[in-house]
Amino acid sequence: MSTRTIGAADDTVVLPPGTAMPGLLQGISALRDRRAALMRLRDRVGPDFTIKLPTFGTVVVISEPDEVRQIFKTRPEDLDQIEANLGRVLGPNSLFALEGRRHKDQRKLLVPPFHGRRLAGYESVMVDEASREFAAWPQGRERSVLDPMMSITLNIILRAVFGAQGAEFARLRAVIPPMVELGSKLIVIPVPTWDLGRFSPWGRLNRYRREYDAIVDGLIATAGADPDLADRNDVLAMMVQSRYDDGSAMSNAEISDQLLTLLTAGHETTATTLAWAIERLRRHPAILDRLVAEVDAGVDDLLTAVILEVQRTRPVIDSTFRQVKAPSYALGPWVLPRGQNIMVGIDLVHTDDAVFVDAARFDPDRFLGSRPDPHEWIPFGGGVRRCIGAAFATMELHTVLRTLLTGWTIEPTAAPDESWHSRGVAFAPGSGGRVVVRRRT
Repeated sequence: MSTRTIGAADDTVVLPPGTAMPGLLQGISALRDRRAALMRLRDRVGPDFTIKLPTFGTVVVISEPDEVRQIFKTRPEDLDQIEANLGRVLGPNSLFALEGRRHKDQRKLLVPPFHGRRLAGYESVMVDEASREFAAWPQGRERSVLDPMMSITLNIILRAVFGAQGAEFARLRAVIPPMVELGSKLIVIPVPTWDLGRFSPWGRLNRYRREYDAIVDGLIATAGADPDLADRNDVLAMMVQSRYDDGSAMSNAEISDQLLTLLTAGHETTATTLAWAIERLRRHPAILDRLVAEVDAGVDDLLTAVILEVQRTRPVIDSTFRQVKAPSYALGPWVLPRGQNIMVGIDLVHTDDAVFVDAARFDPDRFLGSRPDPHEWIPFGGGVRRCIGAAFATMELHTVLRTLLTGWTIEPTAAPDESWHSRGVAFAPGSGGRVVVRRRT
């Protein structure tokens, strides 16, 4: 487990220590339980270590906050997106695939709908979809909340982002869930990208993608012919009208890839965070009682703190990646070569007692009256790659939970904590976030 030093004095590469376990076994261990494998190495080696992962190869894992801060502040010319990334599933025009100037230009076009007046305009859609779903929940009978939360967040995105309704809405609701579920698994499992028809994973994914693209092409054509396009508030309508600095419009392929990127980043992740929030609150009845009282009084302070603490203790995405683009990159005591993949261990930072006192404890009060350090509390990543829909997701978490708490009573439980279950990219409650609710009178 010693530090690895490679090369001559003038081009020395210094990697953090790792494990003597053969690379194949490291990969198998990560596939079986990625979170546990990273935790074990962190506890044995320290906040920085080297590991071999399927698809990504030799990866330097970082969880020392000062080094995380450096990574997030480094210019993209020196550190940028990794080559083996989400772009394989989301398309070559996805924000997850683009680098440099193209990434900056695309991000500039996508920022406006997720801030200010446009963002506030989506709240009524969120309340509407949450209220409709909760009204159908059985009272007094335990059930999982993950699938219904998935339904809520998907409907919100299809209306607010895609501007879909009618037949297109129904078709997207049918094709997107299996496409996202399969894509999430293929991102982390090293399956060759051969298209062998519907009997191969990538063949099924490509079939879903062709159907998805056809629906989006129809939505774009409808938007382009809409005389009231300028008055629409959905993100697709904004994309159709947006222009690059040279006056050119976004292509259908660019719009399709970015819509899928926004959906993937904001659908499953937000729904899973909502499921974790229910799972946490049921096991902390004193916090739940305080939260209901504050929501009834129209105060959001504790609700905000609860959401921050859920995202800290149960981050849905456990890591974010960078790749060295400079000839070499000095990071703390390490010197990394060009092409080196770096993982920022989100979960590793969040569970470090040196960063958060008594880190294993669910304690929303730690965030009352204070905002977390953006290089220590990092569920949305950071820097130029920080999740573009973070403000949208945060408002959605507030709105859906507030809607639930004002209309329904959540029954506490003495059941053990639900385990962590990997859905590919995201980590969800092992039992889907079990809940018992009763309508409030």
